[in-house]
Amino acid sequence: MTYTADLVTDERAFAGLAADWDRLYRRCASATPFQSHAWLHSWWQSYGGRGRLRLVLVRHGGELVAAAPLMRVRRPLPALVPLGGAISDYGDVLLDDEHGEGALAALTAALAAAARASLIDLREVRPGGAAEQVYERWPGPRGRVSDSVCLELPAGPMGDLLARLPAKTHQRLRAKLRKLDALGIQRRVVSPGEVETALLRLLELHRLQWQGRKVTSEHLRTRFREHLVRSVGPMVRSGNAVVTEFRLDDEVVAVDVTLLSPLLAGGYLYGAHPGLRERKADVAAMLLDSTATHTKDGTPATLSLLRGNEPYKHHWRPRAVVNQRLLLARRRTAPLLTAALWDVAVRRRGKELLRRLLERGDGGP
Repeated sequence: MTYTADLVTDERAFAGLAADWDRLYRRCASATPFQSHAWLHSWWQSYGGRGRLRLVLVRHGGELVAAAPLMRVRRPLPALVPLGGAISDYGDVLLDDEHGEGALAALTAALAAAARASLIDLREVRPGGAAEQVYERWPGPRGRVSDSVCLELPAGPMGDLLARLPAKTHQRLRAKLRKLDALGIQRRVVSPGEVETALLRLLELHRLQWQGRKVTSEHLRTRFREHLVRSVGPMVRSGNAVVTEFRLDDEVVAVDVTLLSPLLAGGYLYGAHPGLRERKADVAAMLLDSTATHTKDGTPATLSLLRGNEPYKHHWRPRAVVNQRLLLARRRTAPLLTAALWDVAVRRRGKELLRRLLERGDGGP
């Protein structure tokens, strides 16, 4: 039985792939929640552009065994890039683990055909992701550069996370957890029917907590709100997300979204009332304690702090895992690959020069 490949560009066809996509997702051990159909299709509805959808699909006997969720962009270079964009911490393709080499070969060939005059630019691929297999098999010019840093902890209950820490840090964080208990903060996982209300409350609390400070502006936009509500509801029902409310004196003071896959659990977004800071509540410890409950039996194997190298995350002694940017070209599009790699090098050099200027106090914005 042979492998057949299709290029899907129709949005309605994308919507109809949910069942097939979810079966493939469950058979790809390296998949993260950002590769689920609910997340990607919802993202497309909020952020996609007419005529730009490019889904590369491989079937075997009618069963979907590989998929690359991509879209076409023209700037800064003509390229095929992953769906999910900047609001997704990981990008990847899906490969059915049971089909191994056959599905991989068919997907790689189909991607080469779909690329035509475009570069394939796969951002935020977690080490061990399925896209790395495509990269290793790619027949044409290719390049690999580092992308964002994600911080990760081993799965386990909070007691195990604390036991990894130096004695003074252990004692300080243990005291913060006792403070949370003393305040009487209660947490509750919301039911699927309550998800929309909880998410709207999360976004309002998120706005309040960042009021007067620098905030990720996208989180305040209508398109993001619509995407979050539309995607997380189905993900909760399928076990790929959990929404948790935190109550104090019978009032919701924080809401958190944790995304789940067989590979990892990670707190994606939260909103917390500014009053918690005034009461000396360590919100970061509260949220990590909550997320850790979903990994207490060691499944998933990783508790991810997702993208970002913020100092407060380092209190827990995580390991840094660097996502990869995989660039794939055909021989006739090799100049696009060269341009992309040059752009990365120039930007990094510029950031390094700016960092040195700021350290010396010689200026800079």
